[in-house]
Amino acid sequence: MTSLPQSTEKKLGLVIDLDTCVGCHACVVSCKEWNTSNYGAPLSDIDAYGAEPHGTFLNRVHSFEAQPESGCSQTVHFPKSCLHCEDAPCVTVCPTGASYKREEDGIVVINEDHCRGLRFCQSACPYKEIYYNHVTGHSQKCVFCLPRVEQGVATACARQCPGRVRFLGFLEDEDGPIHKLVNVHKVALPLHPEYETEPNVFYIPPLSPEKFDDDGNPTGEDRIPLGYLESLFGPEAGPALERIKQGRADKQAGRESDLMDTLISKNFLDLFGPFTNHPREIERIATELEREPIIVPPEIEIAYRGPGGSSQ
Repeated sequence: MTSLPQSTEKKLGLVIDLDTCVGCHACVVSCKEWNTSNYGAPLSDIDAYGAEPHGTFLNRVHSFEAQPESGCSQTVHFPKSCLHCEDAPCVTVCPTGASYKREEDGIVVINEDHCRGLRFCQSACPYKEIYYNHVTGHSQKCVFCLPRVEQGVATACARQCPGRVRFLGFLEDEDGPIHKLVNVHKVALPLHPEYETEPNVFYIPPLSPEKFDDDGNPTGEDRIPLGYLESLFGPEAGPALERIKQGRADKQAGRESDLMDTLISKNFLDLFGPFTNHPREIERIATELEREPIIVPPEIEIAYRGPGGSSQ
């Protein structure tokens, strides 16, 4: 099995603000396009407009209703992809060494040339954020847009987000947004901390509008039950929400709030820490990459395309 590095030089992290996400799926589309056109094997799309569509997505937005005991529910949009855990079970379970964690930045990567499609990593991931490409026979996952970040360009999902929901940077960078939101203001929390994988993708819990009584009067109670948020982010969900409310109150009262300034980020590039280069700066490199033809195993071709070439 593959071993994790004893330590990493830096930790690349991502913060997603659930209070701002509107579920537009721009991150999903940009992720699909970048990974299909620029990195690794193209993400599969099988019978995309048929009765049983199937494909590979490395980033998804889950939308659901948080329902209190009474009154209206509240829609929550929840983007999810690989969380690049410190104690990554997908790495330690891999028998081929295809899954590994980079010592220089903590990014968890799958080397598709070494992957044999055994899918142990899928079973081991508690967040279920590793996907199997049925066309290539390999497992695939988010790699933090590795060719981009190595050239100082923010990930596709962060750069294309119109709501400025995603913050990118190193946790050790005291002037960067990740360090401030995670370690200073402590409003960005790990998902399911009880899994003890120490993910490097963090979430800011969503604030909740008030519930209304039968006469349409506000009750002072949150529409999203705090207990539900605690089931996702642990006992720190409540204190994190209170810090955000205090930051808003400070701004409304004309006082300074570094938390609100960080969340608002009037300068677009402040969202991305050191990754401020423009994507056009790597277009030339991307277009010069020559892909080797993908050889689809015959049994997969038959199962998913059919003997006559049509989708099954």
